Amino acid sequence: MPQKSSSKAGETFHFFTRVHLRELTGLRAHNLTELLEHLRTVPGSVIYHHTHHFLQQHQYLSPEPPNDFAYWVTESLNNNRLGERLASINTTEFPTIRDLREKIIKTIESEAERKKDQNQAPEGEEFHFVRAVSFVLPTPYVATDLQEFLEGLKKVTIGSLYYHIFESRLRLEKPTNDFSHWLEENLGEKALAGQINKLDPYTHTMEGLRKRLISLIEKRIPKMQKESHEAKRL
Repeated sequence: MPQKSSSKAGETFHFFTRVHLRELTGLRAHNLTELLEHLRTVPGSVIYHHTHHFLQQHQYLSPEPPNDFAYWVTESLNNNRLGERLASINTTEFPTIRDLREKIIKTIESEAERKKDQNQAPEGEEFHFVRAVSFVLPTPYVATDLQEFLEGLKKVTIGSLYYHIFESRLRLEKPTNDFSHWLEENLGEKALAGQINKLDPYTHTMEGLRKRLISLIEKRIPKMQKESHEAKRL
């Protein structure tokens, strides 16, 4: 039986997961001008889908997923320069979809101004705008201390990890994630929270990220138990 960590949280951590359904909007673009027009007005759920679904669906296969805009600009418009610039946008750095949308728009606008002639996508390769319809679901896993948190982390699905690591930044509109927020605010684990928050999701698959999280916590638990024991002796 694993030993319980001695520090109890002020608030229980509940692991959730999220299910996404895709819905066509009926909007499409043949060139950069039309792409920009729609980018300015589509709901945030559309921007979210085209910049995050690769992270959720393919991170277990590839540590460097592109976004749909970068892929389409490169493959259908043959604009490698802009495609590379769009692919270099780190979607996880933006605390809101609004900020991410503005970054994408400005990146495309600068290229459109530089290159007046507009390439047209071949017939059948137009960009189709899709929106994400999301459902947040509870899991049976909860944690009141670091040991229970570790056990839950080992059992939850990749979808749950994605929800708490990636989507939390957009939900909280802060440069942090659910795990780091809970660890610091409820267990006082500021250093561990900082280590987790600094992890670069683009250098890990989702399972690789899980292993790294587990490793950090497993190293911390014995130290925390020792600190607690020494404090009781004083």
